Amino acid sequence: MAPPHYSGFKDETDAENPSFLRDLWETVPPVYCYYDHHQTISKNSTDNSCTLVLPFCDGTISRDNKRVKRTVGIPVWRGTFNTSSNNINNPCFLNTCTNSRNRNSIPKLHFRDHIRTYTQRYLAVEEAEEEAKISESGRRCEEKEEEEDGCADGLRLVQLLIACAEAVACRDKSHASILLSELKANALVFGSSFQRVASCFVQGLTERLNLIQPIGPVGPMTSMMNIMDAASEEMEEAFRLVYELCPHIQFGHFVANSIVLEAFEGKNFVHVVDLGMSLGLRHGHQWRGLIQSLANRTGDEQVRRLRITGVGLCDRLQIIGDELSVYANNLGINMEFSLVKKNLENLQPEDIEVREEEVLVVNSILQLHCVVKESRGALNSVLQMVHGLGPKVLVMVEQDSSHNGPFFLGRFMESLHYYSAIFDSLDVMFPKYDTKRAKMEQFYFGEEIKNIVSCEGPMRMERHQRVDQWRRRMSRAGFQAAPVKMVAQAKQWLLKNKVCEGYTVVEEKGCLVLGWKSKPIIAVSCWKC
Repeated sequence: MAPPHYSGFKDETDAENPSFLRDLWETVPPVYCYYDHHQTISKNSTDNSCTLVLPFCDGTISRDNKRVKRTVGIPVWRGTFNTSSNNINNPCFLNTCTNSRNRNSIPKLHFRDHIRTYTQRYLAVEEAEEEAKISESGRRCEEKEEEEDGCADGLRLVQLLIACAEAVACRDKSHASILLSELKANALVFGSSFQRVASCFVQGLTERLNLIQPIGPVGPMTSMMNIMDAASEEMEEAFRLVYELCPHIQFGHFVANSIVLEAFEGKNFVHVVDLGMSLGLRHGHQWRGLIQSLANRTGDEQVRRLRITGVGLCDRLQIIGDELSVYANNLGINMEFSLVKKNLENLQPEDIEVREEEVLVVNSILQLHCVVKESRGALNSVLQMVHGLGPKVLVMVEQDSSHNGPFFLGRFMESLHYYSAIFDSLDVMFPKYDTKRAKMEQFYFGEEIKNIVSCEGPMRMERHQRVDQWRRRMSRAGFQAAPVKMVAQAKQWLLKNKVCEGYTVVEEKGCLVLGWKSKPIIAVSCWKC
C-alpha cells in the first residue's frame, strides 16, 4: 500500500490513515530540519520504496491538483522508507541527504518567530508596568495610612489636652499629672505641627499645675510692660528670628508706616510717640523705613525736624534711639530722640513733650493688650491719657484673637486654635528639623502660650482681643475708627517680600487683617480723636 500524503503542520495528519504515521514516528528518530518551502511532497516508487518530501512553511500542500490551506506547526523532516516492511531502510534526512545541504545549517527565522519574540517583549513590558502600578498604589496606600494615623494621633492629642486642661482647672493634680505624662510622651518638639504646638501647651499646663495653691494674696512682682522686658538671650534671638522670617511684625510695620506717612503729608515738623518701641526690637527697624521715606521728599515737603519719643522699661531703648539719630542725620534729617522710662499704666501727659507746630502720631505695636486687666480701668486710663495728647492718628497693631476671656477653658481653647494656625504656617515655611523654627516656636510663641495658660492676675500680660472688642474699648475712650483701605497695597507687599503662599489679607470692619488660610493672626487699625 502506498504511503498516504500527510502534513507536519501542528501535528496534523491526513485522516485517511493515521495509524501509518503513528508507526512511522515510533520507528524513526525525531530529527528536526528546515527545508525550502517551495518543495512539494513527492514520491519515488522505485525499488518498492518512496521518498516523502514535506514542505516547511508556506502553509499549503497539493492534493488532487488543489491547494489546501494548512496551519503551520512543527518542523518537518524528509525520510526514505520501504513500503513492504514496517522498518525504515536507510533513512535520509533533509540536511544529510545531499552534499548540497549544509549539515550545520542555521534555522531560518520566519515571520511567526518575530511575532512570538515581540509578543514576549510586550508581555514583559506590560508585566513591569503592572508591577509599577501595584507598587505606586501600595505607596499611596501607605501615605494615606500614615496621614490617617497622623490625624488619629492629632485627635488623640486634642482630647488629651482638653481633658488635662479640665483637670488642671478643677485642681485635680493626680489626674492631671497622669495626663501630662502621656502628653509629654506624644507632644514632640520636632514632630508634626500640632505635636509641636501641643508641647508648648503641655509646658504651660505643667507650670499652671505647679502654681496651684490655696487662694490668697499675690506677692509683689517686678514691674514689666511686656514679656520681652524680662526676656532671656534665647527669647531675644527668637524674637529677632520672628521679625526676620515671619511676616507678622513686618506687615504691621509696613501698614503703620503707610498710615503715619499719610498723616505727615505736607508737614515739616513731625513727632512720633512709640509705645513700647516694638517690644524693644533691636535697631529700630520700623523707624528706619519711615526715615528713609521722609528723606526722599523734596521741595516744600521736606521734613525739617523729626522727633521720636520712646516709652518703655527696656534698657536697650536709649541705644536704639541713638542709632536712629545717627541714621537720620546721615540721610539729612534732623532727628531728636527722647525716652520715657515708664510703663503705660504709670504714664502721665506731662511725661511727653508736645509742641504746637508739630503733627503728633501715636504708634503701638503689640503693646496695648498688655495693659488689659480684669478690670477695665487700667486700659481706659491709658487710652484717655493718649487721647488727651491730641494725636492726629493712633496706629495700633495687635494679635487678632480672644485670649482674655473670664474662664480658663475658654481661653485655652481659643489660644490652641490661634497658635495651631501659626505653627501650621511655620510647618509650611521651614523644614521639619529646622533649628530656627524650633527657637521661634519654643522661645517666643511658646512663651506667649505659657503666659496665657499658666499665669493669672498681674502676671498674665498676653491678653489678646478681637477687633470688635477693641472697637468698643476705643469708643469708650473717645476714639473714632478711621478705615484702613490698603488691601491692594498689602497684597503687593506680600508678593514683593515673597511671603509664603497661604497668608491672606482682608479688610474687616475698617481694619486690615493678616491671616493664615483665613484664620486671623494680626490686625492693624487706625483711630482718630
